[in-house]
Amino acid sequence: MEIPPNQTIYVNNLNEKIKKEELKRSLYAIFSQFGAILDVVAMKTLKMRGQAFVVFRDIGSATNALRSMQGFPFYDKPMRIQFARSKSDVVSKQDGTFVERKREKRKPDEDKPKPSKKKAAEGGGQRQPQQKSGPELPNKILFLTNLPEETSDKMLEMLFKQFPGFKEVRLVPGRHDIAFVEFDLELQAGQAKEALQGFKISPTNAMKITYAKK
Repeated sequence: MEIPPNQTIYVNNLNEKIKKEELKRSLYAIFSQFGAILDVVAMKTLKMRGQAFVVFRDIGSATNALRSMQGFPFYDKPMRIQFARSKSDVVSKQDGTFVERKREKRKPDEDKPKPSKKKAAEGGGQRQPQQKSGPELPNKILFLTNLPEETSDKMLEMLFKQFPGFKEVRLVPGRHDIAFVEFDLELQAGQAKEALQGFKISPTNAMKITYAKK
């Protein structure tokens, strides 16, 4: 019997060597492009190893993510994705059908993204002068800033290799908040820049992308 579409997708065939927290951050990073994520659940028990659940705010986002990322090479293994068989705790809490179990999972409520909006508003004064300092000269190398501390080159690679012409990611030694991403052509770099501008690698860090200075 086919599982009906719902807000939660079940992802398996994941690389079992990846640590739980890195796995959750990486899943959040690549799936949040499809819509607001309420929760990412990954457990390292023997039974649940290599599997995870990603809970979206709406079914449309979950459906789009399933179709777009099916077979996507994630830490060198193609992801297998299907809709979850049962409703996640987060969704149950929202629609009032939640029945508490012995151990309650953390509640990533909808207030989560709001602090980042405030920060963005506070930092708005900084953003405007950057735009007014003159037109950016296109470059095949992109400069990324405002990256969370836990960012890895593998995480960024998975995000940017979805775009044609991707060559490599270069992290800056001693700096976790900045990185460079190179493409074959300036046009290809521009497409990735436009698509991922403001993308949240973590719930509180909206990535800023500019062309690297020549």
